[in-house]
Amino acid sequence: MASPPSGVNLALLDKLVAALSAKGLVTEAEIAERQAITDRASPEIGARMVARAWTDPDYYALLMRDGKAAAEAAGASMAGAPELGVLENTPKQHHLVVCTLCSCYPRALLGYPPGWYKSFAYRSRAVREPRAVLAEWGTQIPDDMEIRVVDSTADYRWMVLPMRPAGTEGWSAEKLASIITRDALVGVAVPRV
Repeated sequence: MASPPSGVNLALLDKLVAALSAKGLVTEAEIAERQAITDRASPEIGARMVARAWTDPDYYALLMRDGKAAAEAAGASMAGAPELGVLENTPKQHHLVVCTLCSCYPRALLGYPPGWYKSFAYRSRAVREPRAVLAEWGTQIPDDMEIRVVDSTADYRWMVLPMRPAGTEGWSAEKLASIITRDALVGVAVPRV
């Protein structure tokens, strides 16, 4: 089996895998495959999805209608993953994703959540004072722009579709993807040219 994430009780994990295998619910090979998929996930997957949405109207429509199907169309395995919603930033509204209870995060598209995303400080302050949190990240949101804080949950994960920066007209999807960060995909930052 692939190496478990740090901090996992290995004896308990071994017992769980043995129990699941004994019941015929899952094999060690299936668990190892799922772990490998999770380990390969990174923000580059989400960045490629956004860049494609910026350059392909049909893919944009799919992304906004069914995030999970759009992820699959981009080559990301969403097997067993919760539903995926995509929040489009506009000149009038900026989205900020937080999981107020723990660390629900679209791992299949962004990889493992960063420590700050899981921190109590971020989880509580993002809800109470989102403008201040964004300002600390260097993200200045105009006073007349609404900030919508969205709670990611065990049943429904969220990703932000940031606004395409001015001056990127004619850029390839690959070049566009290079300016899209994990932080922009959860809304604490915006893509910069």
